[in-house]
Amino acid sequence: MPPPSWWGPSGERDTVAWLRTFAPHGAVDDWGRVFTGYEAVRAWSEAEFIGAHVTLDVTEVSAGPGDEDITVLAQVGGDGYNGPSHFAFTVHDGLITLMRITA
Repeated sequence: MPPPSWWGPSGERDTVAWLRTFAPHGAVDDWGRVFTGYEAVRAWSEAEFIGAHVTLDVTEVSAGPGDEDITVLAQVGGDGYNGPSHFAFTVHDGLITLMRITA
């Protein structure tokens, strides 16, 4: 799974704690739109993730390719996009360096 600290804050809508799970240069790639650094990731989250009350019903988890990397297949719900998505997490030293969201 992504860092355990990622799940709690996202579900609790705690943006500050959620951002702390990212490396300072961490990024979100949301279907090809890339948001890099805390402020850009925060703005994206406020509009399209935590601020959109996203829920994730995880249906599959797979490891790799790196030792800390994980891909999660989830059914997304909330006030924005609803449907299946893959969340691929690139993790270094326990912090997310990239969260890539695709179909």
